[in-house]
Amino acid sequence: MQFLESNYMMLLVLVSSGLMLLWSFFGNKIRGIKEVDTVAALQLVNHKDAIVLDVREQAEYDAGHVLNAKLIPLGKLNERIGELEKFRAQPIVVICRSGQRSSSATANLTKQGFDQAYNLVGGVLAWQKAGLPLEKK
Repeated sequence: MQFLESNYMMLLVLVSSGLMLLWSFFGNKIRGIKEVDTVAALQLVNHKDAIVLDVREQAEYDAGHVLNAKLIPLGKLNERIGELEKFRAQPIVVICRSGQRSSSATANLTKQGFDQAYNLVGGVLAWQKAGLPLEKK
């Protein structure tokens, strides 16, 4: 018991870091965000006519993006949501650099009634790691 009293700050840091690690693995599932890896994303694009929504900034997009991806930066998503209405019945694969911004965008789309919105886990970095091509503008 004395050990716990003497080292309560270390234990607090340990518990906090453990909770943050668990949230990073399970947070999106808890929030109801659907996730796909690169293989599943390709299957959605090739077999289910999914569109790819890139939520990065223009400069990031110009440096390399998925072929035929539609660019709507995350900060502009709410004001430009109408541009996606015609895709409401289709799957939408949301992508950013690493999967963090696209996770937020996917949650927003789901809240707006886009039931087939999917976050690409790992984003463009995972896409590149899988050896998949990027188009440069």
